[in-house]
Amino acid sequence: MYELYGSQGSGSAAVEAALCFAGLEHRLIEAASWRPGPGLEELGRVNPLRQIPTLRLPGGQVISESAAILMHLGLDAAPDSGLLPREPGPRAQALSGLVFLAANCYAAIGVIDYPQRWCAEAEQDETVQERIRRGTRARLHQLWELFADQYGSACLGPGRCSALALLATVVSKWSGSRAHLQQQRPEFYAGLLATEDAPAVRAVFQRHWPAA
Repeated sequence: MYELYGSQGSGSAAVEAALCFAGLEHRLIEAASWRPGPGLEELGRVNPLRQIPTLRLPGGQVISESAAILMHLGLDAAPDSGLLPREPGPRAQALSGLVFLAANCYAAIGVIDYPQRWCAEAEQDETVQERIRRGTRARLHQLWELFADQYGSACLGPGRCSALALLATVVSKWSGSRAHLQQQRPEFYAGLLATEDAPAVRAVFQRHWPAA
């Protein structure tokens, strides 16, 4: 059985949805760096960075980083699930999109959430922190436009429950990205909503965002 370390409303939702979509048996372990407790202590033993999501495989190996976990599930654990395309060209595009989200969108959200980690002057200055947040948020929204233009078609139609679509649906929930996409890329925005409402993953998203 897979063991997924994560928390409600976090990036672990994408991995949980992928496990459900692929029909892979798993156990959820509540853990988050901002919530002390037994789950966090256990997470620290398998992932010294204490980052979520972290996935322990049935054989005991541990994988962290959302994109890497989703790649493993789509390529190795459940290659016939539809998480990743079987054809080399579309599969390469999907892998590129997953890395784009991790390296660009996810990274920008880390700066928005913790600007003091990236600028020493921001440690005690809320004005500097807000300037960093504002500039990074604008950049993040530009990155989402680029993602929608380059990878959006892979998240629509039959691909709406793919690993790429699942990660995009989760990460776009943060920092005002959905509202921006609704205005600037409405077709892609509708695709995100369709992914949330897909029967195979609907319950996962409703559990993570019950009021959405």
